[in-house]
Amino acid sequence: MTRQITGDIFKEMIINGAAAIDQHKREINELNVFPVPDGDTGTNMCLTMNAGAKALDESSPGTIGRAADLAASALLRGARGNSGVILSLLFRGIARHLKDLDTADAFDIAGAISAGVDSAYKAVMKPAEGTILTVSRMAAGAAVTKSEQEDDIETVLQHALGVGYEALDDTINQNPVLKKAGVIDAGGKGYLYILEGMLGALRGERLEFTSDTSADTDTQKADFSDFSDADIKFAYCTEFIIDHKLRRDVNHLRDFLDMRGDSIVVVDDDTIIKVHVHTNDPGVVLTEALTYGALLSVKIENMKEQHTEKLVEAAAQTNAAEPVELKPFAIVAVCAGEGMRGVFTELGADSIIYGGQTMNPSTEDILKQIDAAPSDTVLVLPNNKNIIMAAQQCVRLSDKTVVVLPSKTMPQGVSAMIAMDPSATAEENAAAMTEAIGRVHTAQLTYAARDSEFDGHHIKAGDYLALLEDSLVATGHDTITLINAVAAALSQFSPEFVTIFTGVDVSAETADEVLRRLTQALPSAEVSVIDGGQPVYYLMISAE
Repeated sequence: MTRQITGDIFKEMIINGAAAIDQHKREINELNVFPVPDGDTGTNMCLTMNAGAKALDESSPGTIGRAADLAASALLRGARGNSGVILSLLFRGIARHLKDLDTADAFDIAGAISAGVDSAYKAVMKPAEGTILTVSRMAAGAAVTKSEQEDDIETVLQHALGVGYEALDDTINQNPVLKKAGVIDAGGKGYLYILEGMLGALRGERLEFTSDTSADTDTQKADFSDFSDADIKFAYCTEFIIDHKLRRDVNHLRDFLDMRGDSIVVVDDDTIIKVHVHTNDPGVVLTEALTYGALLSVKIENMKEQHTEKLVEAAAQTNAAEPVELKPFAIVAVCAGEGMRGVFTELGADSIIYGGQTMNPSTEDILKQIDAAPSDTVLVLPNNKNIIMAAQQCVRLSDKTVVVLPSKTMPQGVSAMIAMDPSATAEENAAAMTEAIGRVHTAQLTYAARDSEFDGHHIKAGDYLALLEDSLVATGHDTITLINAVAAALSQFSPEFVTIFTGVDVSAETADEVLRRLTQALPSAEVSVIDGGQPVYYLMISAE
């Protein structure tokens, strides 16, 4: 029985909650609606919670108000993907409710959980039922009702979990997309696992983190101070963890990496593969990694930029900083693939964040680039629907004026950059770029990471998938057949311009054939090809 929670107890609850989602992240990842290789809800929630756990583990918070505030701040900055952002908002509301308290009783805790739900609902522009919001709301309501009858916090949380799981089971009936896929909501289940872990802490249960969590928190940083930029043969320090369900021979991966980088460490413990490599093309490496299993975590750092930062930092200690000429506005874009990076840079992006599908940057990652941008006004192109919410959190975290443009795909971001006018104001550009985004329809060709049934399609792991926006157009073993299906789907928009962005390892012959077929199928459109070099998607096709 627990009637009061102190700061130290809340600290243990958060750490235990983080361990709980860590243990179940692969299960949560498997609940993705589409079987495309972006099953990262569990991973994103895990990384987000782990940020809060790490912050508390390194502190002695004292009061529950202080503990909740430390956790919420760390969760927000470490938030990854929509699920991570919503999770951080739930704990932000909890922290605000508890901020002035030394300890909390059952009624306080129930009220805090309810305040967290209110915080999340207010932040989501179009809250949908059958999601983590529904599950958290039902659980919170049950907690409040029970706290009016019971003063035992364990009883209150147990009751909230019971009602939460009933709500979770019903998400398949509330959300048409989940209904089609035959699954319950991944974020809602992850949230309940976290609550279970927090309840377990009150009962004296201490959960252990899985072996791959330490890689996210205790990664040793390289020291670049003793060598020059020219000494860096391979620019990108790339680390990732693979869920090794496909059971491919890891020695082949070692050979692949050996031809494309150095400082290679590959550890296979039967269930996961941990990889560290320095390479000049992380996109190629990650695409190959996906043939061994789903990516559980990814971290990419530009060592040349790190080296430059070190030199600048050292110079600043002995010399007065040179004044930086600020621009009227700056643009920060998220993208993956060296070709895509080049496109955004050539079109005028001031900073590029490497990320996208399977590689969602955190709010803090985005915030760092915003704060470093050479302007007090920054336009952000997330270029992925699962990154938009993380970017939006930067609006209030940064001292700068931040405008997050609604780009859900890299092709939309490219069109927005083309519409950008350096001589216009930030407000005028935001409007023009948003309008350009709205004119773009994006088709994407990828593969199925797992077996699935969706909307009448029987999908096998390894099948090619053709997607138009969020709809599945076709699936099969022949890419050309899928291209024909995509062309037919795009024809309904009567596009004037069609751009094909080819992914990693797409041959020139394949690109030419795709160009020929789309030109033939869309005779009134101007069709072109750009080597995007993006991972995950073999082809991205923009029609406007």
